[in-house]
Amino acid sequence: MAVVVGTRPEIIKLAPVIGEVNALLDDDSAVIDTGQHFDKSMSGQLWRELGLPTPEVRLEAGSMTRAGCLGYLTAELGRVFAALSPSAVLVQGDTNTAAAGALAANAVGVPLVHINAGLRSYDRTMPEEHNRVITDHLADLCCAATPHNHANLALEGIPNNRVILTGNTIVEAVESQLPSREDRLAFLRWYGMLPDAYVLATIHHPENTDDPRTLRAIIEALASLVDRMPVLFPMHPRTRRAVQRADCKDALSRILIIDPVGSREFLSLAAHAAVLVSDSGGVAEEVTVLKRPLVVVRSSAERAESMEAGFARLAAPHQIVPAVAGILSRHRKLVARLANEPCPYGNGTAAARIAWATKQLIEQKKD
Repeated sequence: MAVVVGTRPEIIKLAPVIGEVNALLDDDSAVIDTGQHFDKSMSGQLWRELGLPTPEVRLEAGSMTRAGCLGYLTAELGRVFAALSPSAVLVQGDTNTAAAGALAANAVGVPLVHINAGLRSYDRTMPEEHNRVITDHLADLCCAATPHNHANLALEGIPNNRVILTGNTIVEAVESQLPSREDRLAFLRWYGMLPDAYVLATIHHPENTDDPRTLRAIIEALASLVDRMPVLFPMHPRTRRAVQRADCKDALSRILIIDPVGSREFLSLAAHAAVLVSDSGGVAEEVTVLKRPLVVVRSSAERAESMEAGFARLAAPHQIVPAVAGILSRHRKLVARLANEPCPYGNGTAAARIAWATKQLIEQKKD
């Protein structure tokens, strides 16, 4: 078995699967790190936090263009798969790593399992949308997290015998990594924050960082929120580079900028934020477990379940301030309602379902 990871969200979401697959197959998976998140602040500490094995293979996708990354990783992963002859390849989500892993597995004839399959934004300007479609259609087994994702795959003609409804591994990932309340509050004190009295922001998506005017509008919106309560901003390396072009030093000076934090620390901060402002798909899933409100700074989104359940709402940069203000005006009632809202991504059994389905696929391919 080969498990391909390259970004922080992939590492977090695949950690529960690796443990379940290894136990069920009674074998250790070969973990391959493509290096897509090459900054140690983004992924380096996660291996230790999540108790994952040291990757058997490390590649160097680094800061390549998308075309360069896909070409390099497809060739290198094809070489690795040919040498390892894994019983199956597991990929997660919609990254360049996932798409390249799918192309390479297909090229060398290794069964492919796609976890978190069936996500669709129907926005063809998003590179992730192309990665999702490529990976789903090449996969021998699509692990759809929700009925909505399952239906998307059926609409595209992917046969039902290649799809299984599993839930999302983000549920068990959050539940296993969320510190005790005492430890969470210790993280808050470190940054001088009080529960329900700060905004937690993360921005890294290309549609928000590549255009200096868009990024400046977002930063200025976050800075104006400081009049209501502090804004804590763990800054992605891509965003840190981009703000230098955005001419927003004055606005940035009002925000508490910190380096990217580990999984346990981020979950602690997210669990007690009055509201989160983010363009991360992973955060849109995590808030449904943490029961926190989120403003999604995107023009389109693929986690419809988070919005339908009331955990998240879309906002353009100029809509951030009124969206946050609306949440804060009814914060107590909203948080009380979200606390009783079922998580739309399952009950924490996704990793076990994926492991079982993967074992079934491997046995079928042997026959």
